[in-house]
Amino acid sequence: MSMLRRLGRPAPHRKAVAAIALAGLAVLAGCGGSSGGSGGSTDDATPKAGGELKVSFFPDNANFSCIDPFQVYWIEHRTIVRNFADSLTDQDPDTGEIVPWLASKWEISPDGLNYTFTLRDGVTFSNGNKVDAQVVADDVKGWLATVAATNGTAYGASYIQGLTGATVVDPLTVKLTLSQPNASFLQATSTTNLAITDPAEYQLLPADRCTGKGVIGSGQFVLDHYTAKVETVITKRTGYAWASKLVKNQGDAYLEKVTFTYVAEDSVRIGNLTSGAIDVSWPRNPITPQDEKLIEASGQTVEKRALPGVSYTQFANTTEGRPLSDPQVRQALYKAVDLKTYAKTVFGDDYPVVAGPFDSTTPFYSAQASKLAYDPDGAKKLLDAAGWKVGSDGFRAKDGKQLVLDYPVTQFSAGPELLQAQLKVVGINLALRTLTPAQTATYVKDGDYDLTQTYFTRADPGALQFILNPDVANSKALANRSATPAVTEQIKALFKKAIQTTDAAQTKQAYADLQALLIDQGVTFPLFERVQEAGVSKDVHGFAFTSESFLRLNDVWKS
Repeated sequence: MSMLRRLGRPAPHRKAVAAIALAGLAVLAGCGGSSGGSGGSTDDATPKAGGELKVSFFPDNANFSCIDPFQVYWIEHRTIVRNFADSLTDQDPDTGEIVPWLASKWEISPDGLNYTFTLRDGVTFSNGNKVDAQVVADDVKGWLATVAATNGTAYGASYIQGLTGATVVDPLTVKLTLSQPNASFLQATSTTNLAITDPAEYQLLPADRCTGKGVIGSGQFVLDHYTAKVETVITKRTGYAWASKLVKNQGDAYLEKVTFTYVAEDSVRIGNLTSGAIDVSWPRNPITPQDEKLIEASGQTVEKRALPGVSYTQFANTTEGRPLSDPQVRQALYKAVDLKTYAKTVFGDDYPVVAGPFDSTTPFYSAQASKLAYDPDGAKKLLDAAGWKVGSDGFRAKDGKQLVLDYPVTQFSAGPELLQAQLKVVGINLALRTLTPAQTATYVKDGDYDLTQTYFTRADPGALQFILNPDVANSKALANRSATPAVTEQIKALFKKAIQTTDAAQTKQAYADLQALLIDQGVTFPLFERVQEAGVSKDVHGFAFTSESFLRLNDVWKS
């Protein structure tokens, strides 16, 4: 088993504080990247139709079991959605480029407020209903209604920021209107959360749709059934002919059926893979070096790709009177943490080292590695200058008060204890405090911490808004405490510059400036890059990751 037990990968959303708390010690596997591009196996063999693919996931979400595209945040289920529900656009995993899919083309108005999509003719849902402009307009209405019905907790709410409605121009042309420019919106139309489904589903309650009831897409597969915490099955549909250009197989799926099961123990999943009982082991934790050797020794492979979006990142409580309100102490923290040793010790020798607020597969990624370099002597000088002197116990103190950083965790494990040891070298006492279930839901809101952590998976840097911009953040308490008011205004201004424009060069520069600012001002403390790994049977061909590091099944076949 991995040194760190992964608890889940919920991006901050509904019950955001609880999610942040759970992230506390979880090493949410998933997105960091040793393999660039789309990943996956390649060979020249002729694809063979037929057969069943068996995939084992981490256990289902106990708190929010859901398969409805607009509502779900669970990464495993977004992988399933990607294969039965198509989107207006697609995103190239290698370049981040947005390409046509259900929409053959689009136009963005000069003011950035209107997105007019021309739809491909002949597209149908698996029930035979046609996908046309009215369907898209009705879906938009359904998205907005779902946001209202769930008080904004539906995960798709973060993708439709500023969207006010849609207008049918003609049977194959639909115009989506925003209240303000949002440069992230086009990318949002490529995601699973904005997948186009038969709008009849929106006549049902959100809770019913979570069970899969009424959820019908236009993808290569059909959602056969979803039995929460047990299995999900998708089956091949016939007549599929509208894949994006990012896949080789433009027609029907090769596979007849895909069964996804939920298995808690990494060792059981690995054993099932090496014995041939399953075809893909899709874990939460990165696969340990020992398990990777077992997989490869049995003739199978391990596929890897960074999950895009916000890296697994610590955030400081900068409230006046807390130790990390001092910018010198925050800068010392960067120099005191050996990120390379952390990655190697916790995940293995070849694990990538995080180099900034975002994982490396995120569009507009700008590495800040030099600012995160390990320099314990430099950390000591900064702490000396800030007036923190080393005492006989090896820890620093000032005005009779020891330099203690309160770090709430949900369980003790290798990661936090390693951090604790690294900070002790420079005289900082990282106090690990195990949270009670009640505290996990309140400690961020109450400000009862010095360091906490979270992340957000999306192939667009605008995802960080939902952590740091208090106007839209899922936890306003976290956003407001992570930076001073003046720095928060700078962050908001850079997000505005990046998003409220149609100038790609301006967006790129604004995000580069943002990433530099976050480190220069001690706002984000990246801890590790999140990497999605999968053990794949030698009998599986055409394995590929999407831009969000989900599994795309279009080209997958079994020998």
